[in-house]
Amino acid sequence: MVAVPQPPSILTFEEARAAVERCAVAVSPREIEHVTLLSSAGWVLAREVIADRDFPPFRRAMRDGYAVRAADLEKLPVNLKVIGEIKAGATLEALPREVGPGQAVAIMTGAPAPNGADAVVMVEYTTSSGDVVTVNRGIARGDNIVPAGSEAKPGQTLLRRGMRLDYAAVGIAASVGLDSVAVYQRPEVAILSTGDEIVDISVQPGAHQIRNSNSYSLAAQVQAAGAIPKILAIARDERTHLRALMEEGLRSDLLLLSGGVSMGKYDLVEQVLGEFGAEFFFTGAQIQPGRPVVFGRARDRYFFGLPGNPISTMVTFELFARPMLEALAGMKSQPLRFLHARLKQEITTKTGLKRFLPGVLSGQLEGTEVELAGWQGSGDVAAMARSNCYVVIPPDREKIAAGEWVAVMVR
Repeated sequence: MVAVPQPPSILTFEEARAAVERCAVAVSPREIEHVTLLSSAGWVLAREVIADRDFPPFRRAMRDGYAVRAADLEKLPVNLKVIGEIKAGATLEALPREVGPGQAVAIMTGAPAPNGADAVVMVEYTTSSGDVVTVNRGIARGDNIVPAGSEAKPGQTLLRRGMRLDYAAVGIAASVGLDSVAVYQRPEVAILSTGDEIVDISVQPGAHQIRNSNSYSLAAQVQAAGAIPKILAIARDERTHLRALMEEGLRSDLLLLSGGVSMGKYDLVEQVLGEFGAEFFFTGAQIQPGRPVVFGRARDRYFFGLPGNPISTMVTFELFARPMLEALAGMKSQPLRFLHARLKQEITTKTGLKRFLPGVLSGQLEGTEVELAGWQGSGDVAAMARSNCYVVIPPDREKIAAGEWVAVMVR
């Protein structure tokens, strides 16, 4: 007897997302390897990066100007005697003697501040003549000097395990002298498109066939999320063939199926998954596009059944598959983040589903606006190419007037 999912299995968006996140917390990433620092961007850090000394290691000037005693600037303008100059990279032994009352030292950004000086006045607020500088603006004690150890102390954690390395993190790792970092191996994600109407992209499609664009768009999303895509052969609408490809897909860290999860006679995905003893966490979410999305586990591997329409596939990957994939890559849970923009044109829709519709974000700063991309349904790939975000419409809104603030998920 084939196991089939039992109701209640169609969840709200929030319930479905929470179900994925609960499972994602429990997964274990792959083994640790080391990569060179230059190639580490995009990988997930497997060991913390620790400060090996004070950051900064000395009192550092933040501006070009003059190192002074703030008390000397109580009455302006004031003339100070310049007793030396310090450039970035100067050794402590090369610093001028202690700055005394009525004295100043010319200093460059990044240079160590001399003893006795407690502030740096910017060069823009001074005029100089020979060894005398005239200061025309007051300054408070501590201004434009970063204290030694104010950014980090020896032994302090600078980068935490589970974060994805970006250019800033690479710079921090370099600052503690690392030429390689420990990272988690990237998970492998099997991608399986289903349906007799699907043909490979190298094949000239018949009148009622379409090329396998979903596998390639999903592969790009998988790579962007930090994993390795493995595109399987196209599964025909026939149980034995579909089962063999699913069995292959379940050997990867995650299986993404595209198509075959609706209620049609030849939508066999859920039935064949049942033959593997699959546990279904949900078999639908109250969203548009992507309502038939499926999430479950079989043979100790998680799988997602994504709807076959291209936009539905792309949206449901971002909403549900990405957090699981990131967890398998070793990342800490990342919440969805939304921007807000003013709606450019009125939106009218039906209530009942939370909608993530392709949109175009334009303008800048306070003038940012968003409008729908003019899509013709969830099969309209061209609309997705024109869009740069999703406009998020709550399930209880039938009409949103132009000028209202709406939530936007940038892609």
